[in-house]
Amino acid sequence: MSAAVHLAGPEQAALCLGLVEKYHAEIGAPYDDAHRASVVEPLLDGSPLGAIWLIGPSRAPLGYVMVTFDWSIAAGGMVGWVREIYIRDKVRRRGIGTETLHAVSVALRGGGVKALHVDLQDGQNAQVPFWTKTGFRHAANMHVLTDVL
Repeated sequence: MSAAVHLAGPEQAALCLGLVEKYHAEIGAPYDDAHRASVVEPLLDGSPLGAIWLIGPSRAPLGYVMVTFDWSIAAGGMVGWVREIYIRDKVRRRGIGTETLHAVSVALRGGGVKALHVDLQDGQNAQVPFWTKTGFRHAANMHVLTDVL
């Protein structure tokens, strides 16, 4: 199955928010509609801090991937973080996630992004084979610590 991806803009807000809501319900995330809108809409409006790509047909996307950006001295410039990737349950395990991450990586590399990271949360160890299959490796020199402000 081909996983065409396209950068989402403001005109896809309803589609994106619907998919994000489905993903959050699936993982048990405690976010409400207002929180989702406050996070998603700036990315759709062209914020330089991140982007959302829709997967598959424009009118009925199969899912989305959300990437945010920061600067890394170690990587020598801009890096991306895959914050969320969601594919509708009925079309999973067909290689769409792998194709999607490859397409997004190619686009980001073309834009000068030096590396793409993913930080897995507790309880997501079952996802490690997917991420390693798509080219991600454990970074021995990275440990994420957080101070919630």
